[in-house]
Amino acid sequence: MTLSLFPADSLPAEIIDDGAVLLRGFAAAEEQRWVAEVTALQTRAAFRTMQVPGGKFMSVAITNAGGWGWISDLQGYRYSAVDPQTGKPWPAIPAFLGEQAARAAALAGYPGFAPDACLINRYQPGARMGLHRDQDEHDFAAPIVSVSLGLPCRFLWGGLTRQSPTRRLALTHGDVLVWGGPSRLVFHGVAPLMEGQHPLLGNERWNLTFRMAKARYPAGQPSE
Repeated sequence: MTLSLFPADSLPAEIIDDGAVLLRGFAAAEEQRWVAEVTALQTRAAFRTMQVPGGKFMSVAITNAGGWGWISDLQGYRYSAVDPQTGKPWPAIPAFLGEQAARAAALAGYPGFAPDACLINRYQPGARMGLHRDQDEHDFAAPIVSVSLGLPCRFLWGGLTRQSPTRRLALTHGDVLVWGGPSRLVFHGVAPLMEGQHPLLGNERWNLTFRMAKARYPAGQPSE
């Protein structure tokens, strides 16, 4: 269902599930700024493929910004304050990106969102993300803010168990999906990225996922 929830911003918004809102085209208006900020970040913390505990390597390339970065290796999944490749802290989340993420969260009904982690995934054709749920954060009251740039993807949206039925959401350049509350621990993933060319990113899709990894979420439950 599509609702005109935010007339002041003239943003088409879709209620995906209880507590989950899709803001169509939210990031498209300033697409050049988004791309420039990520391009600058990856010069300080390069994209890399990470190993999962089972020994295989992920098909997506990953980097991070913020006080905490999500990492994976043979020891498991966790947040780290330092980049294991450099031994240095991750670069800070640029003010513009943090402000945009907070604004998207507020529009979706989650005021007071202040991300301390931004996981950036780079997909190329064939790359995918298996069903999982974001559960390494300390405070599940805070939502997840996920920004899509570049090639479109087929986003898999499931339920609160891995066995729940999934549906496919078409996410395109500039779309922002925010989920929290009853949907905070929903299983989700990305089907293999299809071939294509985007004017800004070529044959790639970038996904920025903003989280509150260690911070407490002061606003509590989503607003009505």
